[in-house]
Amino acid sequence: MPAQDDNPDDNPEALSKFTGSLVRRAQQRHVAVWLSEVSADITSVQYAALEILHRTPGVNQRQLGDELDVDRSTIADLVARMVRNGLIERSDDPVDKRSYVLFLTADGKQQLATLRPRVEEVERILTARLSKRESQELRRLLLALLPPHE
Repeated sequence: MPAQDDNPDDNPEALSKFTGSLVRRAQQRHVAVWLSEVSADITSVQYAALEILHRTPGVNQRQLGDELDVDRSTIADLVARMVRNGLIERSDDPVDKRSYVLFLTADGKQQLATLRPRVEEVERILTARLSKRESQELRRLLLALLPPHE
């Protein structure tokens, strides 16, 4: 029979030894801070899409999904929602007629400008107890957990 300390249900602190549990808890904190500081309407994934489309206007839907690391159905839903909300527009890809290219609308550009300082505040709040060096190291380590970007 395992010792009581070996059962995570009996010892919640035991979960802190699992990276996945800590990543999940950190994500929950990120979502809570995002909702209080940034927006309940625009998710962090939508914000990332706005940043990508600002940096690379005319990227196709598949490329955007690849950059965001989301599957085809998720990117289709995300793009449809952002088009409905007037943040982006899509048009036929001149190279591949089966695909769309995406652009920020004027409202999308305005939302991006409004949200940027709020997103920076989320970063400040999440890393407030870390030194600059520790924040950089945390980002390096989190990137190391992810599969290589192709």
